[in-house]
Amino acid sequence: MKHIGFLSFGHWAPSPQSRTQSASDALLQSVDLAVAAEELGADGAYFRVHHYARQLASPFPLLAAIGVRTSRIEIGTGVIDMRYENPLYMAEDAGAADLLSGGRLQLGISRGSPEQVIDGFRFFGYEPKDDDSAAMAREHTAVFLAAISGARFAEPDPMPMFPNPHSGPLGIEPQSAGLRERIWWGAGTRATAEWTAEQGMNLMSSTLLTEDTGVPFHELQAEQIQRFRDAWAAAGHEREPRVSVSRSIMPIVSDADRAYFGAERGSEDQVGYIDGGYARFGKTYAGEPDVLVEDLAKDTAIAAADTLLLTVPNQLGVDYNADLIRNVLELVAPELGWR
Repeated sequence: MKHIGFLSFGHWAPSPQSRTQSASDALLQSVDLAVAAEELGADGAYFRVHHYARQLASPFPLLAAIGVRTSRIEIGTGVIDMRYENPLYMAEDAGAADLLSGGRLQLGISRGSPEQVIDGFRFFGYEPKDDDSAAMAREHTAVFLAAISGARFAEPDPMPMFPNPHSGPLGIEPQSAGLRERIWWGAGTRATAEWTAEQGMNLMSSTLLTEDTGVPFHELQAEQIQRFRDAWAAAGHEREPRVSVSRSIMPIVSDADRAYFGAERGSEDQVGYIDGGYARFGKTYAGEPDVLVEDLAKDTAIAAADTLLLTVPNQLGVDYNADLIRNVLELVAPELGWR
């Protein structure tokens, strides 16, 4: 059995081919798709965060809105770029959104991915020491994790406007119980997956790994997952971690499916050059349900993960994507033992 959710980048474009014409469309349709996914029996609604682009960027208003429109589905990100975040403000937002959803937030965070502009975080007011933005992202993460874990660090005013609930330093409010255990790190390499385990965060792995050893993508990702689990055990954490992988899975059951994704049959891994090194991209799974079942059964990384996120083509609209999710849940997942 697996948790199965969707991951949306929330693209919009004012073009005749897009059913998501504006930022308003992207946000409102994201809420509607999360509601539809919950009704279909999906387990999660996750959203990508990109700055300087016509995509979803500020996740917490969206997550809060979904939280009050749904009752069961997990709500998350995949991922928030911590180079851009004020960790204490983020801790307040995350605590509030988690309380509004009844404790269903699953926050994927990371040091970020290639973006639209050069060093965009500098315009947000953040200057990394020694020009090391990855280290800055991890520093922001450490402060954020401490804040949502109840750290008290701010000296109270001796004559406060409102009575303090306790003596001594104060911390960020509101606090939401259990949120710390629902933080995931988006790891692009095997080494980062091991670091993620040492920090006690869940592992989120996408269809891109920023390294390449020549083996198929799913095998490299499966090795990453195993290294994460080994490092988790070595760290001695008491709880069981969670692991998610993302996949583009397109069941072809209609003429519309065939028109949109028929050309993706036979898709293969790709190798590219990103941020100064080789990277491996996972393939798209497209085909009739019986073909998908046969192909997906060979994916060792999906087998090793407890959570599968379906990347959805959000600009095709809510109805189309709800049908896509339904087809995976009803025609593919049961045949693979995921349901």
